[in-house]
Amino acid sequence: MNKSAQYHIKEISDDTLCKYEKLITILCKMGKVLVAFSGGVDSTFLLKVAHDVLGENVLAVIASSETYPQREEKEALRLAKELNVRVRIIHTHELENPDFVNNPPQRCYFCKKELFSRLKHIAESEAIPYILDGSNYEDISDFRPGAKAAEEIGVRSPLKEVRLVKNEIRQLSWKLGLSTWEKPSFACLSSRFPYYTEIDVKSLRQIDQAEDYLRELGFSQFRVRHHGQIARIEIAPNEFPTIIKKGIREKIIRNFKRFGYVYITFDLEGYRTGSMNEPLSSDMKRKT
Repeated sequence: MNKSAQYHIKEISDDTLCKYEKLITILCKMGKVLVAFSGGVDSTFLLKVAHDVLGENVLAVIASSETYPQREEKEALRLAKELNVRVRIIHTHELENPDFVNNPPQRCYFCKKELFSRLKHIAESEAIPYILDGSNYEDISDFRPGAKAAEEIGVRSPLKEVRLVKNEIRQLSWKLGLSTWEKPSFACLSSRFPYYTEIDVKSLRQIDQAEDYLRELGFSQFRVRHHGQIARIEIAPNEFPTIIKKGIREKIIRNFKRFGYVYITFDLEGYRTGSMNEPLSSDMKRKT
């Protein structure tokens, strides 16, 4: 976000502040919570407010996995310590589950089922009555099978419950002084594969290298969608002029080929969340 966006973000509406107060009330009634913490915009905001309300009665749990870059794990740990919150790291093993590796449309369900089951065990061992995740109200409009796992395990999503959307969470994060207020959205690397394309460690590392390189070049919001030998780059439309500059374009081609891609493509529709869900029919989404 630029400086002009920062100017507008100061103007928090009464409706947003009302939702914020409702969030505080919900957390206060819970008394003691475990927060599934990724270090993203939503979960950092939730963790901050929970700690402000409940203090030592908050435990943040970070999941370490091959499907998340190590830099994200380190950043989440840094943020938890910065917020002075109790934190624990667990290791999840999605790639040992064939249902996940085969990458059906329900992939996220299998991942979240393992994660939330692990979190439930920790919560029970520490007498913590509530497990929370950072899902926001906008998430109900996207295809998210992981929400079914949350429902089955009994995970609460307070940001969703009070109907806070991403932009409101960014505004409130800025007001609370959180550095994540302008952090680009991020999802696990498995979301870069087309459905029914097998997920493996080598490809995950290849995607991570490619996205790391785009970050080094200064791009802010992007995805490298992995189609075997083909890399399909999605970036924010306002950054289109940069990626087609001769020097930048040549660097991307050269390095992506070094990472193992044969064909490097640029998606003219630009970055959007859940683009791998676009081929799914409405019927398939309902079934899963």
